[in-house]
Amino acid sequence: MKERNALLLLLLTAFIWGMSFVAQSVSSDTVGTFTFNSTRFMLGTIVLIPFSIPRYMKYRTDKAYIPSLLKGGFFCGLCLALACIVQQMGIAYSGAGKAGFISSLYIIIVPFISLFLGRKIEKKIWICALFSILGLYLLSGGDSNESLKGDALLILCAIFFAFHILAIDRFGKDLDGIHLSAMQFLFASLFTLPGMLYEAPSWAELSALAIPIGYAGFFSCGIAYTIQVVAQKYVKPQNAVIVLSLESVFALIGGAILLAERMSVKEMLGCAIVFVAVLAAELSPKKE
Repeated sequence: MKERNALLLLLLTAFIWGMSFVAQSVSSDTVGTFTFNSTRFMLGTIVLIPFSIPRYMKYRTDKAYIPSLLKGGFFCGLCLALACIVQQMGIAYSGAGKAGFISSLYIIIVPFISLFLGRKIEKKIWICALFSILGLYLLSGGDSNESLKGDALLILCAIFFAFHILAIDRFGKDLDGIHLSAMQFLFASLFTLPGMLYEAPSWAELSALAIPIGYAGFFSCGIAYTIQVVAQKYVKPQNAVIVLSLESVFALIGGAILLAERMSVKEMLGCAIVFVAVLAAELSPKKE
C-alpha cells in the first residue's frame, strides 16, 4: 500500500474517532453511562471476532498464549472501561468539542506516570505540560459548576487513558494487536454490564439510539482500530501522529455542526494550545 493511501485511511480513522464524541454526547441525553459503554464494547467485540479467528491459527500450539491474552485483556479492558465511563460523564457536562481536546492530554500524562517506572522525562515534555495547563485554564473558562465538573471528569478520563496506554505497552508486546483489542473490548463490556443492568434501559431507549451506539461500537471501536492497525504499517510514525491527532479537531467540528456547540474565543484559544502541546509532545524524539 502506498503511504498516501495509508495516510488517507488514518485520516478516516481520526474522523471516525472524532465523530464518536458526537455519538457519546447524543447518547448521554437518553441512556446511562454504563448502558452506552457496555453496548458499544459488545459491538466492538463482535466486529473484531471475524478478524481474530483467522489470526489465532498461528498461536494455537502456544499453551501460554491464551492465559497471557486473558491477563492482558483484563487489565487493558479495566483501564479502558474506567476511562470511557468517566469520559461519558464528562461529555454530558462539557460537550463533544471540549472532550476531544481534554481527553487527548493522556499523551502528556503518560511520561509523568512513567516516572514511577524509573523512566526520565524529556525537557520538551515538561514544556508541553506547562502549555497544556495553560490551555486547560483557558478551556475551563465556563462560568457554570456543571462545566467545571465536566472538565474535571475529562481530566480524570485522560489519566485513565494514560494508564490504558501503559497497560497496552506492557501486555501488547507478546500479543497479537487484534486479539488484544477484541479481548479488552470483551472485558470492558463485562465490567460495565452490572451498571447497565442497574440502569435498566428500556428497549425503546436503545432503539432510539441505535445509530449513535452502533456508530460508537461498530465504527469507532471495531472498524477504526482495524484500519489503524493495517494502515499504520505503511506510514512514518511522525506522519501518523499528525494525522491521528486530528481526532480532537474533528470532535470540535462535529460538535459545532451536528450539536450546535459554541465556544468562546478564550476556549478556542485553549483548544489550539492543547492541540499544539499534545502534538509537540508526541513528536518529541524518543530516547532509547
